Amino acid sequence: MLKIMHRLMNNTGKYKGRIRASYITAFLKDLMMKAPLMLCFFCISLFMQGQMDKTKCVFLGAAVLASVILQAVFEHLSNVLQSAAGYMVFADMRLRLGDHLRKLPMGYFTEGNMGKISSVLATDMVFIEENCMGVLSELVTFIISQGIMTVMMFVMDIRLGLLSLLIVAAFVIVGNLMLKVSTDHSVIKQEAGESLTEEVLDFAEGIGIIKSYNMLGNRSKRLTDEFELSCKKSIDFEVAYGPWTRALYLTFGAGTALVLALCAYLFNTGRISDIYMVGMALFLFDMFVSIRNYYGQMARLTVTNACLDRIEEVFAAEELKDEGRNTFADTASTGPDAAEIVYDNVSFAYTDKDVLKNVSFEVKRGEMAALVGPSGGGKSTIASLLARFWDVKSGRILVEGEDIRNVSLGSLMDHISMVFQRVYLFQDTVYNNIAIGRPDAAREEVEEATKKARCYDFIMQLPEGFDTVIGEGGASLSGGEKQRISIARCILKDSSIVILDEATASVDADNERAIQEAISELCKDKTLLVIAHRLKTIKDADRIFVVSEDEITERGDHDTLCKQNGMYSHMVLLQA
Repeated sequence: MLKIMHRLMNNTGKYKGRIRASYITAFLKDLMMKAPLMLCFFCISLFMQGQMDKTKCVFLGAAVLASVILQAVFEHLSNVLQSAAGYMVFADMRLRLGDHLRKLPMGYFTEGNMGKISSVLATDMVFIEENCMGVLSELVTFIISQGIMTVMMFVMDIRLGLLSLLIVAAFVIVGNLMLKVSTDHSVIKQEAGESLTEEVLDFAEGIGIIKSYNMLGNRSKRLTDEFELSCKKSIDFEVAYGPWTRALYLTFGAGTALVLALCAYLFNTGRISDIYMVGMALFLFDMFVSIRNYYGQMARLTVTNACLDRIEEVFAAEELKDEGRNTFADTASTGPDAAEIVYDNVSFAYTDKDVLKNVSFEVKRGEMAALVGPSGGGKSTIASLLARFWDVKSGRILVEGEDIRNVSLGSLMDHISMVFQRVYLFQDTVYNNIAIGRPDAAREEVEEATKKARCYDFIMQLPEGFDTVIGEGGASLSGGEKQRISIARCILKDSSIVILDEATASVDADNERAIQEAISELCKDKTLLVIAHRLKTIKDADRIFVVSEDEITERGDHDTLCKQNGMYSHMVLLQA
């Protein structure tokens, strides 16, 4: 328990001082809660000794009132210091997580980790900030209070002190057994929650395919099974934890009864006075409340421990290094015919699976290079490595003569624009979605970019024009409209290199012409790296690279490759 509390405190960062200050206010609040009982004891002892008078009665009454008021004050201070700090701790942690996630390689987001990320943000962090941050000071207070109560027993009578110490030891034994059971089941419970989150996300994202293939029954059963599994693991947790909760309360009851029996014996044998016996009667049922309540928070803390494991696992994912300090040479210094992109013996692997082996090629400034080949051959990986979505396993990639690992990611991305088949637009205005390309651009520049991208006319027909808020992911627009807005972004950005995953591959004929015109505007005087699906669109490419089985198997222009009677010529015949 103490280790979990210490671990939780280590995650509070700059708010650690506030939370520690709340220990004092929480302890004073607990003291004020016990004050009426102490005052009651003084009152009864004064009556029993015949020393009570009007002045003392008024004084004791005022003291009781003051203790109640102070209890409320210290409770408020404790909540202000601790509970609010808990929300601020996790507000900062979410920001840190967001910053961490943006620095991770794209591979992290394709390894089934989306459910983990969603679960950490929506479940684990919420659980801790709502259930644990507000009780840290109380847990510390429970420990201190129990220590004080045990010392008091030694002061009254060494035998009472020894018995109290034995009962506290019994609580510790039961608590440690509870901790083991609760820890094991907490991990299983949280993992089941993560699995459920992944299944819910998968079901929601694939609902269109599920319906179109009449698979609702099958997929719904999988989702239902995940709900039932999560429910079962939660119930298993309670079933395993329940007997130890009963054992905790039985220890409390038995310990209280034993202390009462010993007190009665000592009183009957004249070893403690009647006043002390009355005091014991008043404090007896509060004697082991602190340690009982301390271990009563066991389930909450062990779930917190499992949550922290999962949070730290996400934070432990290795970030893509961004230590480059070099700058790109300008065009004048490198010459107009210099190679703008160079792949030098590049190899890459996803975990243990090789995807590229010793890939080498170059693209001169202003040229169009096309990557073609069968699905899974490595075309998209080659393009993604240029944008440093991942880092190469060996070899190097040069842009304008600089190894892209030696320049900052920000500088690299300023040089690259990307247009992919699958476009994502944010739930924001059309204007803001385009201005992402260059946030400091004037409105006239944004509008000019939309005209070049052939999307100005349909934007002006929207209810609020450029200020129309579009649905998340661009749901309120057609595929062709979204594609043209993404091209407008890139035109506005005006980068020297354009990575193009053939944008017309999955659009209708009406949109294809407009998108081709928009792409032509985008690509003027740019260096292009095109992932080609329709070979007719790359006939005029300066360089064509056939990517198959993790390497480049053919290279040349269209006419040269057609004469070689290889894979490229075969692909051309199939699409003719």
